[in-house]
Amino acid sequence: MAENEQWYPTAAYLYILHLDDLALAWEYLRRNPQYRCDWRNRQRQPGAAQRWGLRLLEDPALDARDAHPAWFPDQPELIQLYPDADPMPDASLFDVWCLPGNKCLVHDGRRLLLMARWPGSCLRLALAPGLEEGMAYVHAVHACARPCTRHCDLAAQLDRLAVAAPVAPLAAARCRPSPSALLELHTLQALDATLAGASLREVAMGLFGAALVTSSWHADGSLRSKVRRLVRRGRTLMHGGYRHLAHLDMHG
Repeated sequence: MAENEQWYPTAAYLYILHLDDLALAWEYLRRNPQYRCDWRNRQRQPGAAQRWGLRLLEDPALDARDAHPAWFPDQPELIQLYPDADPMPDASLFDVWCLPGNKCLVHDGRRLLLMARWPGSCLRLALAPGLEEGMAYVHAVHACARPCTRHCDLAAQLDRLAVAAPVAPLAAARCRPSPSALLELHTLQALDATLAGASLREVAMGLFGAALVTSSWHADGSLRSKVRRLVRRGRTLMHGGYRHLAHLDMHG
């Protein structure tokens, strides 16, 4: 068995099932050995963040539950808030504490970013410098060649915010994990295992159990092929494929 067995307990990866694409992108990027090297040498490489699609380097020791990476360029679904120069009489007023869920403020070197998380949802906001508590505000999106798509992204995010409860519940019933969510869990677990030096057979035992491996592990078997695909997928996402998850290659 590989020396580092932190990848072995599947329970440690259950949070992966509830991450959105941006959070998943961070999970793959933070495992990249060269990125971790750039983080360690960040004092000598102040401009290294943008090569990874970030405004600032984020600590790779933090998983997606605690990290707040500031991606560059902005994602289409990022909601930008500006003071309303000519507010309507019934205009909503900006109030951080009325937002649902756990909130975090991060300055990316250019502006203030606000992230709010509640069960099943994550909302990201960019706050204009002049916006203050109690001000009327407007929403904005970047102009682009496909404005309808951007407007739909914005509307979807605002709808999620509108229907969110003022106070996030302490617990929430969840549906059975989707096949895509299970794929990400298995991919990350397999990636960690191989980075720790585990063999493909050891990866299979950690993911699917010793009994199945004993009965189904063959040189040309489907189980071995499945594990090989998971490892290959994980390495691809870690070495640049995360950019697709973070929509860094979809702007225009």
